[in-house]
Amino acid sequence: MTEFIGVYGASGFGKEVMPLVRQKFPTLQKEQFVFIDDGQAGGRLNGYSVLTYTDFINNTATHKAVTIAIANSIVREKLVVRLNEDGVQHLAIQADNTMVLDEVEIGEGSLLCPFTCLTSNIKIGKFFHANIYSYVAHDCVIGDYVTFAPGVKCNGNIHIEDHAYIGTGAVIKQGTPDKPLVIGKGAVVGMGAVVTKSVPAGVTVIGNPARILEKK
Repeated sequence: MTEFIGVYGASGFGKEVMPLVRQKFPTLQKEQFVFIDDGQAGGRLNGYSVLTYTDFINNTATHKAVTIAIANSIVREKLVVRLNEDGVQHLAIQADNTMVLDEVEIGEGSLLCPFTCLTSNIKIGKFFHANIYSYVAHDCVIGDYVTFAPGVKCNGNIHIEDHAYIGTGAVIKQGTPDKPLVIGKGAVVGMGAVVTKSVPAGVTVIGNPARILEKK
């Protein structure tokens, strides 16, 4: 069986993810790994070919697998549908120095970058992204297509709903077992925000303490 492995997204984040993918398949040759990006296809990036999605699918390899290195969760979900329709395997990628402790459940297609820490009694949905130096503490529940930028601090007893985006260096205050702090569906927590109370669905919060960014 011949393998063909793609990183979907030839961006800065994609460049960081490719070495993690290579670690997962140490016996494969470099030419068996490619970036997939319709906008940049035809060139090379860090020594790897950049292909259109069609060219990737049309490759003659008997087994194809992809990880999606795109922070936009809506785009990520659309690409998952596309990959499912074409029977492409979703890769779960985890850096070698990721720390995962007891009773941690993670859905398919997760991407855990270096120095990520998931402690205990955590449930995480599908296609979760945790960028470098992020952590999730005890008794958290995280939905599908949630994205953590670098250095997110998600303390204990926090519920984060689908498609939420947590910006670089944000800190989310610990909730309690009877009253978890909730980040609503599709909410955006800005870079460096300090979240001390629940955030409604679909809003953006910024600052310390975090407050809703009003649209002008």
